[in-house]
Amino acid sequence: MGELYEVESNIPFSESLIWKLNQDFYHNKGIAAWSDDIVPHHMTSNSKVGKTYAELILAFLKDLATKGKTEETVYIVELGAGHGRLAFHILNHLQTLLQATEEKTPPYCYVLSDIVEENLAFFQIHPQFQTYLKQGILDVSFFDGLKSEQLFLRHSEKSIQPKDLEQPLVAIANYFFDSLPTELFQIQENEILSCSVSIYSKNNPKEVKAETLLKDMDLSYHLSPTHFPFHEDPLLDDILNDYKNLLSSTYLFFPKKGFDCLKNLTSFSKAGLMLLTMDKGFHEIHNLENKKEPDIITHGSISIWVNYHAFISYCKKQGGKALFPSFSNFHLEIGCLLFMEESESFSYTDAAYQQFVNDFGPDDFNSIKQLTYSNISKIKLKELIALYRLSDYDSTFFMRLLPRLKQVAQTITLNERKRLEETLGYVWNMYFNINENFDLAFEIGCLLYDLGYFAKALNYYQHSVNFFGQKADIYYNQILCLYQLRQDTLFHQVLNEAKISFPDYELFKKLDQLDMS
Repeated sequence: MGELYEVESNIPFSESLIWKLNQDFYHNKGIAAWSDDIVPHHMTSNSKVGKTYAELILAFLKDLATKGKTEETVYIVELGAGHGRLAFHILNHLQTLLQATEEKTPPYCYVLSDIVEENLAFFQIHPQFQTYLKQGILDVSFFDGLKSEQLFLRHSEKSIQPKDLEQPLVAIANYFFDSLPTELFQIQENEILSCSVSIYSKNNPKEVKAETLLKDMDLSYHLSPTHFPFHEDPLLDDILNDYKNLLSSTYLFFPKKGFDCLKNLTSFSKAGLMLLTMDKGFHEIHNLENKKEPDIITHGSISIWVNYHAFISYCKKQGGKALFPSFSNFHLEIGCLLFMEESESFSYTDAAYQQFVNDFGPDDFNSIKQLTYSNISKIKLKELIALYRLSDYDSTFFMRLLPRLKQVAQTITLNERKRLEETLGYVWNMYFNINENFDLAFEIGCLLYDLGYFAKALNYYQHSVNFFGQKADIYYNQILCLYQLRQDTLFHQVLNEAKISFPDYELFKKLDQLDMS
């Protein structure tokens, strides 16, 4: 091993440079953190997750309606919205659910918040958000959960100050707490030890970007006795002290900054807070035992597992209600925390959680996905359509199964042909463009052409042009559609345009030989 640079020495874990490096990574990358597939996001931002959140939000709106709170707007703030895809899924599903609901529910406004200006600008100009912005059910705000003292909504130019809101605030912390600074302790023989960290790197920290430094750093941990009172808030010391009796030997993340964020969010409303959160982590005490020195997971940025057990304690000790999985949580946790008076009376919310998380939820579907991928060669067309339906027509899941779909679609019945055409339309409706390199519109267009839906295929080829620009193979497919539709004038017009734009494309010569009679 060569020379190691000391980046920092014996710093409390929650104050370590790793958290600033993490934030710098997102500032430097912007949307490319996800569009370039550096940071994984599909597991927590797919259509199934969006539908689940939408069902929980709808239930919460119904609970408010039963209490006569139907006039004031309910603000839904997504923390660290990043790419915006989750918001699109939630809004799409929530609008559909509300249209089928006869009860009067309070109006809502979904707020995409982030601390990265490039992401906020992306949201404001994104074509798929414009309708929602114009309707007033979507807005955009810079918001640092730990520091921001107001929510300034950039589209409506409205400022929300502490205690402004009459309705409870809804906060969505999706894949959020795992990258928030956290304290680290060791529990050993009824003693709580504070952990600090030293960082070493084979790269000179003055010469490399945050992404490189995060990837190649080595961490060394140091222990020291914890003297109480440790926190300014006695409630936090109470939660921390409980672990002396609950755990015997383990390293423990303690989400003090997460609690600070919740306290800040709660300040905006006179009526409390509903938190919806999804992340990798643990909410049962037995899963917190025997944890070793933490491995920091790096994927461009860093992330850790989330101590949801502590969040539950924080909620319950304030008289709130916590809903977490009773059954399946093999991959990810989905939690709903109600910080408000009479939280037990939110029966619609409780019932929705039982149905859409406990009975069968996104975590279960992640297991179904793994089963699907390992048996893909055996899956038939009807089963593929059922899987797409089960995913709530998630576009990324669709693309993963596309090679198999192309195989089984070569022999298809009339009924299957119609069902597949409908499925493709639903998948497209749930697609949100974040500048990834796969061309979903082109793929759907090709499938529709093979199925004989030539006019609809033309529409998707145009979507492809809108996203990625005109290409020779798109021209070729468009011209074939025009040939099948017997639109002779357009056929010759577009063929001439194609030859001028791509004079060396050999396949255009075959089009000249088509029998137009």
